[in-house]
Amino acid sequence: MIAEVFTAATYGIDANIVRVETYTERGIFSFSIVGLPDSIIKESKDRVIAAIKTNGYNVPVKRYTINLSPADLKKEGAGFDLPIAIALLSDLGMINSEKLKDYILVGELSLDGNIRSVPGVLSITAEAKKNNFKGVIIPAENVKEAAFIEDIEIYPVDNLKTVISFLKDEIKLSPFKLDLEELFRENNNYQVDFSDVKGQAEVKRAMEVAAAGGHNIILIGLPGSGKTMLAKRLPSILPPMTLQEALETTKIHSIAGILSKENSIVATRPFRAPHHTASDTAIVGGGTNAKPGEISFAHNGVLFFDELTEFKKNVLEVMRQPLEERKVTIARTKLTVDYPCSFMFVAAMNPTPAANQKELDRYSDYDVQKYLSKISGPILDRIDIHIQVNPVPFDDLSSKRKTENSSEIRERVICARKKQLERFKGREGIYTNSQIEPKDIKEFCEIDENCEAILKMAMNKLSLSARAYDRILKVSRTIADLDSSDKITPSHISEAVQYRSLDREDWNVY
Repeated sequence: MIAEVFTAATYGIDANIVRVETYTERGIFSFSIVGLPDSIIKESKDRVIAAIKTNGYNVPVKRYTINLSPADLKKEGAGFDLPIAIALLSDLGMINSEKLKDYILVGELSLDGNIRSVPGVLSITAEAKKNNFKGVIIPAENVKEAAFIEDIEIYPVDNLKTVISFLKDEIKLSPFKLDLEELFRENNNYQVDFSDVKGQAEVKRAMEVAAAGGHNIILIGLPGSGKTMLAKRLPSILPPMTLQEALETTKIHSIAGILSKENSIVATRPFRAPHHTASDTAIVGGGTNAKPGEISFAHNGVLFFDELTEFKKNVLEVMRQPLEERKVTIARTKLTVDYPCSFMFVAAMNPTPAANQKELDRYSDYDVQKYLSKISGPILDRIDIHIQVNPVPFDDLSSKRKTENSSEIRERVICARKKQLERFKGREGIYTNSQIEPKDIKEFCEIDENCEAILKMAMNKLSLSARAYDRILKVSRTIADLDSSDKITPSHISEAVQYRSLDREDWNVY
């Protein structure tokens, strides 16, 4: 007798339907799993048999063959435990249910038959709906995550016996329902706010411009000047995530198994700050199973590199392509996976090797230039805004005056983003000013003679590099949008020029 149960295997941020087929025959006891299983799936035979026996069912001494089809698709993870157990019981005649063809089953089994959470349930549920399955039977811990997908029945279960009884119609289960919009609102709150930052009006303005146009930004200042504090608050002034953005971002976190039990949906823009000792694989993703990395975890949010000059050169070099293409392709011998990574890149660095202002005299201009040369030129090419962060004066620190909060800044950012969406309507792949291609600069960033004269004077007087030209025009376009101006004016150009500190030949933060 051959039994068939449906489950799914994740591939990138998506899933593929897998048929679990079982065949039993007389002979000495053996239990083999075929169809490119990983070592975790191969070990499932012990978990499955123990779970079946501890729930009162007998496993006869026979030869068991489990086939995971399609056979050429790599399968991994403990989520195959539950479908293998149900297929085996069906093959032994202990379950005879027409329901099996209507549901996707996924879950890890403990030795006593309890069902534990697994990664990737959101992608699996989405694939089940796409393939017109009636519903999914999943671990109870994953239920809120799966409920992100509407118009499909979701049955949370916590032990093997419940699944068997449901399939045999001995009990009835009610599909889990969730008010998705309410959950989205509950989780769409930030723990930090720009009102916490004292002083730094110029830096706040630069970050508002960066948020409005989706521009990458680098903060330059001595330790203790507030660079990290400012960077952490950038997501709070970005436009709220749409349901589609939240779905895509949650998929990535689900696949990686980093969703918390409390927050089963990524409703706020992610903020990822990897340590400077992180490897290139940890940053962009990879490994044997081509897992996503930090740049994908920051999708639709912010990726923050503190102490930029301390990151390994190869890490900064592998960032170049993802920053440009907003996706990363991980190629391995047996698979190639694409992960989205559309994020705002925020970097922070000290202007010199000095640990504080008192040590500045210890370093020569040569030492400073050698220190700054650690930053990759191609990475700087992809950063539109450079802003100096000076220590906050005592009067600002002790001031009782209220400062602008994140929601007030975010309203202006949202208005500017709406103007950009309208401007780029019909242009595939362009949603913000930062994404304007060099060939489209003249069309979208048109300037008059007065602006041209100011820009020319700035380029010559400040010895700005050629790479600064396009960046200044794009940032000027964003400043004009924040000003609700259809035209770029000289004042917009002048402000944008101030945001190119590192391009000046005579640059000195002090």
